[in-house]
Amino acid sequence: MRNLFVYFAVFTFIVVSGCATIFTGTTQKINFSSEPTGAKVYIDGIEEGTTPLTASLKKGKEYSVDFKLKGYEDKSLRLTYSIGAGWVVLDILAGLVGVVVDAITEAWFSFDIENYKAVMTQRK
Repeated sequence: MRNLFVYFAVFTFIVVSGCATIFTGTTQKINFSSEPTGAKVYIDGIEEGTTPLTASLKKGKEYSVDFKLKGYEDKSLRLTYSIGAGWVVLDILAGLVGVVVDAITEAWFSFDIENYKAVMTQRK
């Protein structure tokens, strides 16, 4: 009876999960800093805070990030992502369900950078 429960638990875990969803989740932390510090950070036009700032962003979406600091020129960044080929291969090896789960949750994507430093230029 105990073995049946273990097999059922393992089967359920495999069926409802994708590799990337389990190991990395559907969000990713990105660290933003600036020189000098204290720049306001806007993500898709919404003020998120001042540098240094760590933002947890949903994978599978591009973001527009703007840095603004009084007396300095604004800086902009287009935060892009790519698919992790390793996750796709693991999902295919594990079965179709993993592919579907990771595709729906977009967990197999990751941002192209994890840290970004905006070097601000003083206005003249």
